[in-house]
Amino acid sequence: MFFVALCLDKPDHVELRMSTRAAHLAFLDTHAARVKLGGPFLDGETPVGSMLILDCENEAAARALLSEDPYAAAGLFASVELKPWKRVVGAQL
Repeated sequence: MFFVALCLDKPDHVELRMSTRAAHLAFLDTHAARVKLGGPFLDGETPVGSMLILDCENEAAARALLSEDPYAAAGLFASVELKPWKRVVGAQL
């Protein structure tokens, strides 16, 4: 089952994002079978959040995966919203 995670950064936390970015990207690579698509939200050139599409058994598994993300562990996010999602058009995930 697919889930979309909408993660918004705490204000003025771009330095924290950048200092944990390598660990975050390594985490996503390690979990590539479940992290189907992702990238940052931008305010101009500045990243201010993240969007991920996850393929997990259920919402609890998706939340558990998100909690292991180095961004989450570092306290980067002001909010994380998780929504079930169904692909209708576009590339296969």
